[in-house]
Amino acid sequence: MRTLINNLKENEETIISGWAKKIRDTKYMIFIVLQDRSSSIQVSIDKENNKELVKKMEGVLPDSIIEFKGKMVLSEYVKNGGKEFLPTELKVISSAEALPLENNANIDTRLDFRWIDLRSEKNQLMMAVQSEMVRAMREYLYNNDFTEIHTPKLLGTASESGSEVFEVKYFDRKAYLAQSPQFYKQMALASGLERVFEVAPAFRAENSNTNRHTTEFTSFDVEMAFIDSYEDIMSLEEDILIYALTKVKEKYEDKINDIFDTEVIIPVKPFPRIKLNDLYKELHERYGYEIPKEDVGDMNAEAEKLTSKFALEVYGSEFIFVTDFSKTKRAFYHMRENDIPQGYDLIWRGTEITTGAQREHRYEILKKQCEEKGLTKDVEFYLKFFKYGCPVHGGFAIGVDRLNMLLLNIPSLKEEMFLFRGPNRLEP
Repeated sequence: MRTLINNLKENEETIISGWAKKIRDTKYMIFIVLQDRSSSIQVSIDKENNKELVKKMEGVLPDSIIEFKGKMVLSEYVKNGGKEFLPTELKVISSAEALPLENNANIDTRLDFRWIDLRSEKNQLMMAVQSEMVRAMREYLYNNDFTEIHTPKLLGTASESGSEVFEVKYFDRKAYLAQSPQFYKQMALASGLERVFEVAPAFRAENSNTNRHTTEFTSFDVEMAFIDSYEDIMSLEEDILIYALTKVKEKYEDKINDIFDTEVIIPVKPFPRIKLNDLYKELHERYGYEIPKEDVGDMNAEAEKLTSKFALEVYGSEFIFVTDFSKTKRAFYHMRENDIPQGYDLIWRGTEITTGAQREHRYEILKKQCEEKGLTKDVEFYLKFFKYGCPVHGGFAIGVDRLNMLLLNIPSLKEEMFLFRGPNRLEP
């Protein structure tokens, strides 16, 4: 039975298998650095005493999959943890050809061969950290009486704004890929579930080539009923992020420091809050920044970067909530008070990671706000959710890949995502 490298015990005969990351053939020895999902170890073959093993290694190239039978021993001469594996048998499970990727390959070449690119220690850690982050966020919600749901991604009408959606042929009619599960989250609350979340793909037909946009991404969506205001939603998000970042830090802090040269900083609750117009004044007075006319009532990438700088300088916080956006820049389903949407954006490390809000649950008001945005036919099915009783509620969504990108200071989503999708990429 196979033993993971991390679980090897001294002088105990066993089998290990994995990728031969390095193969060095010297006059008297063959050294293989073997890697599995847990760790790596040096496998040492003495040529004089293992002629059959030497023959089997002829022509074997790095990244071949090899199985070894033998024992792990301690050695002061081995750099990799002072351990080496001395094999008595080996089997080449899969022989690799010469790798098509150089160490300095550009990102598009790396994406062409993403399954090979992901084999690096850095990318393996990147995926493990993302997995732990999502696991912890899920765990927090399960521990607080939330129900995980799974909503459809094929819709009969264009969701939310009606723009930036992918149209697909659905038998004899048109269908659309879901931009988010927003409508169905709210339907779940109208059904009596009260607290729901979903981790699932979302699709945006944005012809954007920035470092933080993609046409398909994984969204972590949360919705909660019987709230007093959107402050309850902000408080919930604070708790989720603090919990998840703490779990990541506990499990991977040293590796993240070593490999990504960055620190996992646990925020303190409450995160600072600022109204949008007050923020505009601060950015102007401190940094001479004026929001462009087309972005008034909202944020843009430059404003987000300066907002993080402001939050660190004034509050000593990496996180900051921005509230009081213009109703023209927010979705029709955001509740309004004195004509101001009751919602927020959460900025972290120079980038917006969340838009959250209290939702409008009153049918007549919601219908009026739909009409104001020019939405009628497309949202008829959605409006029905509110005709038969719906509680006060609100929620938010976090892009899983964007969150991990910022946590590890990865330059772009192209490098962070398992498989990136953009305007010019549909493969592999």
